[in-house]
Amino acid sequence: MDFLVAIEQLGAVRLLKGSYYAYPIVNALHIASIGVLLTSVWLMDLRVLGWLRSLPETVFLRLLRRVALAAFLCAVVTGLLLFSVRASEYATLPVFLAKMALIVLAALNLVLFIVLGRNRPEGQAPDRGERAAALASALLWTGVLFAGRFIGFA
Repeated sequence: MDFLVAIEQLGAVRLLKGSYYAYPIVNALHIASIGVLLTSVWLMDLRVLGWLRSLPETVFLRLLRRVALAAFLCAVVTGLLLFSVRASEYATLPVFLAKMALIVLAALNLVLFIVLGRNRPEGQAPDRGERAAALASALLWTGVLFAGRFIGFA
């Protein structure tokens, strides 16, 4: 716990906490990043689940994976900044721990999805395992969103 209190006392964190503009901007960027991430993930998952068939799967998924990765990285950076302001408090919140667990599960699900789809020929429909991973992805990332919103009310 001392480590988390030390994070809260860093000069940059105190500046973030004390700035009229910085914290709201970081918070807005975090929310925007989550919005872009969730939208791109849902679109990819819907495509794998059989919706949006008029869009070419390979190109569509390749583009959205890049968008999702960029949004995820931005969400991680802004999330760490937001966490730093009240690190010792957030680290003890069950809803924060649930959010972190959901992110880990979503990442593991992504690895599973990539492994399952690695050898699928172009144009062949995703199998049951890939569709299950896509559904799990949509549910996990939606859970991350809800858990994150509940942190603000804990």
